[in-house]
Amino acid sequence: MTRKKPVTAILFFVLPFGLLFIAFYLAPIGYAIKQSLYKVTRTGTFGPAHEVFGGFEQYQRVFQNGPFWESIGRVLLFGVVQVPVMLGLALLLALLLDSGLVKGRAFFRLAFFVPYAVPGVVAAIMWGFLYSPNLSPFTAVTKTWDLLSADLVLWAMANVVTWVYVGYNMLIIYSALLAIPQEVYEAARLDGAGPVRTAWSIKIPLVMPAIVLTTVFSIIGTLQLLAEPQVFRTFSSAVSSTYTPNLTVYSTSSIPNFNLAAAFSVVLALATCLLSFAFLKVTQRGDDK
Repeated sequence: MTRKKPVTAILFFVLPFGLLFIAFYLAPIGYAIKQSLYKVTRTGTFGPAHEVFGGFEQYQRVFQNGPFWESIGRVLLFGVVQVPVMLGLALLLALLLDSGLVKGRAFFRLAFFVPYAVPGVVAAIMWGFLYSPNLSPFTAVTKTWDLLSADLVLWAMANVVTWVYVGYNMLIIYSALLAIPQEVYEAARLDGAGPVRTAWSIKIPLVMPAIVLTTVFSIIGTLQLLAEPQVFRTFSSAVSSTYTPNLTVYSTSSIPNFNLAAAFSVVLALATCLLSFAFLKVTQRGDDK
């Protein structure tokens, strides 16, 4: 006698997720793609606006938009410097918590994570005041280095992002460290490996999937940078309305030009997908060797 597949039970568990996934993920993506294929025309100078099919006209404008591609180059530079620093600090903190050298690990684990609980806008406002020469309590630093100048404001924002997300990434890596069997450490000690050797040869290779995961998250977050530059526009004239790709999308939609903003969003999403996929392929190729 063959057992019937529990189709009803499967649908019961899958259907709620499927409906939410379609409603809040696939449907907005489809709507953005649809909007990007239209344009607004007017009859005469002050005539009523009409939305008509424009094909790839909006995408042509995107690829001819110099400030947009400059903003992508800016966030790529941001990511090349900020992401390794942030994940390096997260890995170091996770290894310290797992080493047994730190007393009160529960307290420090919570303390490292607390900045992530601060909303990004609030964190940017707080750091913006700390960077302002006339408002900061650290006037000796802010008057020597103008952290809101065109040369340094990008790295001032990188410090904010690092402060917020180090603890979040540390918890992911630390959780991976806790999953390593204790027998592996005992074998390392029997072979004469010290704490540093154990961390370098055993812990880091075994938590590499977690490091790859946090790197992918960081790549996506870098290209979606919005809250920090949006807030820093009120502190620094060096941050323009096209300083980052997401800020360009936001500013374009505020004109309003929703069709061009949708095209910017689609191109940015594709760029994010390609970069993340390329990074995963590179890391997988390294693991296969």
